[in-house]
Amino acid sequence: MGTSPPSREDPLCRNSQLGYSPPADFDRLVRCVSHGTPSPLIRWHYHEDYEIHLVVATCGKMFVGDYIGTFEPGNLVMTGPRLPHNWISTDAPAEGVALRDHCIVFDRSPIERASEPIPELKELLPLLDRAGRGIEFFGLSEVAQGYFGRIRASQNLSRLAVFIEFLGVLGDWKDYRLLSNPWVVGQEDAASMARIDSIIGFINDHHTDALSMARVAKHFDMSKSQFSRVFHRRTGNTFTDFLIRLRISRACQLLLQSSDAVSAICYDVGFNNVANFNRRFLDVKGMTPSAFRRQFGGEAWDARGGTTAMAAMQRV
Repeated sequence: MGTSPPSREDPLCRNSQLGYSPPADFDRLVRCVSHGTPSPLIRWHYHEDYEIHLVVATCGKMFVGDYIGTFEPGNLVMTGPRLPHNWISTDAPAEGVALRDHCIVFDRSPIERASEPIPELKELLPLLDRAGRGIEFFGLSEVAQGYFGRIRASQNLSRLAVFIEFLGVLGDWKDYRLLSNPWVVGQEDAASMARIDSIIGFINDHHTDALSMARVAKHFDMSKSQFSRVFHRRTGNTFTDFLIRLRISRACQLLLQSSDAVSAICYDVGFNNVANFNRRFLDVKGMTPSAFRRQFGGEAWDARGGTTAMAAMQRV
């Protein structure tokens, strides 16, 4: 929803002055950070770590991948590696807020390696896979607050035990939603990643066309079954679902950037039926295109930090 790409966060900048736990914790699996607003940590960015975010104060706009939504105290979200994200408070007082949110930062690799000799840990891997799209949990804020406090107050093996228990609770929780179209799921060899990146680039360039899986597979000299298997493994989506979400994401941009009629935007992004567009938009965003424009259009905060999305687009 903006004009500049997300910045990559340098782990070496994660010092205690910014709210991170002491340097002694840096080489450990579980690290904690708490901060208020304003803070240099509040920006549109990504990194290689997983994070679990719990907002405790203020309301505002939440950006996770291609998802735009609102947040309030109790908002609990888990993000995966290389998934851009940002939370921008819109009701903070002029003097700021000393504590806005808590965050747990961790790496998947030790958990995955340990899951071979300790099979019980494999139960956590589906949760980590889902986090590649961003997960918002509902009805869990008080429980999460307790775990955040216990994790921050503990050290060494005790901290690890509480953290694994918390991941188990998140993995079993049923009331959640996935927020974003996948950006990266799993690791592929360089050739496979390059091919999928080319495919996604082609779909991006032609998403307004009458695009079919058969056409894209033929363009890349693949059978439909091979294409379907590779595409789903890399993106976590079927071709049809990916194309729909991409078109809806583009529609969101146009709803915020322009005053064009919803029906015109429907055709501009590749749908050929307004009723189908409205239904698909509702499925993906949880509201109609008109409701989305009313909720976000007048004060759609750009994920880069504080200017409106409209103004940011006009700077291109």
